Amino acid sequence: MSSSQQRLKQPAPWRRCFWVVGWLIIAGFAFPTSAQVPNDNIAQRRVLKQNEAATSATTDCTVQWSCVDEKLTGKCIEYHNDQWFEFTPRTSGRYFVNIEGQKCRDTRGVQLVVQIGQPCEPATYRVLSCTSLGSQDDVFVTLDSLRAGQPYLLNVDGYLKDFCQFMLTVSDKPRGVPALAPPSAASVAPSSNQVVSLRWTLPDSLGAPREFRVLRREAAAFRAAVVAVVPVQRTTYGATSPEYTWTDTLTTAGRYLYQVVTDEDEGRVPAIVQQQWYAYSLPLPQPDKAKAQAAAEAAKRAAKAQQGWERRSHRARMKRLAGQRH
Repeated sequence: MSSSQQRLKQPAPWRRCFWVVGWLIIAGFAFPTSAQVPNDNIAQRRVLKQNEAATSATTDCTVQWSCVDEKLTGKCIEYHNDQWFEFTPRTSGRYFVNIEGQKCRDTRGVQLVVQIGQPCEPATYRVLSCTSLGSQDDVFVTLDSLRAGQPYLLNVDGYLKDFCQFMLTVSDKPRGVPALAPPSAASVAPSSNQVVSLRWTLPDSLGAPREFRVLRREAAAFRAAVVAVVPVQRTTYGATSPEYTWTDTLTTAGRYLYQVVTDEDEGRVPAIVQQQWYAYSLPLPQPDKAKAQAAAEAAKRAAKAQQGWERRSHRARMKRLAGQRH
């Protein structure tokens, strides 16, 4: 093919440019980039209506340090990429902040602060609730005795610098499990026993739920899974039995958080009645009995040979001494 024919087959520079720009536009639709949400700024906080689901993300959010005060929340909160919401109840009473559908870079999930006060005036803030989740489970935070007409500020941040997508709803009905801080996992000593026995009590204050759900989450996992449903037992007189047990058998080493949660029935709020960590470690490999026995026999033979050599050496030395005396 001649050089002139090759030049004819090559696209003109403007065509090549057009193709590149077109490809970039298509790639932009196929792989959308994240953008900072407007309510990253407290002046543009998102106003929520009751039972309105708000979907958002903490990616690319920044902290307005003049609008927060870490002294008010202590170790509960480490601000990193927060954003703001506002909710004003029409009627006084109990409400629930439901956090669902978390998709985070790490396992930590989001953290939530609920407070009253003038926006961006920390001296007027009064913190009502401070919650750090530590997982991506669907949870709810209970807010008791909210007053009608009182604006409440909600601050959502990625816990320990996590980046999360989430859905937040302020509702008169809870969804998920209570956002209750688990016990410390660091104090749990590992065990080689793969059988875990849970024991819990049904308090009288919880009435008579139908059943318990047993949740299990490995420390590095994003979410907990329901591993058992235990029905509430009743006596022959119709009263609920107070004591319960359940046994699990682990197949993989790790640290596991167990939570026992009552069901949501007839308007009853779910409650965690038991939670504990369990650390399972694989037992050390047992030595091969045949190899151990062979090693022991070899050691006996070596000891016997050493003793024989020492006896022969002693007799030879005594014989030399006897010859020298003569």
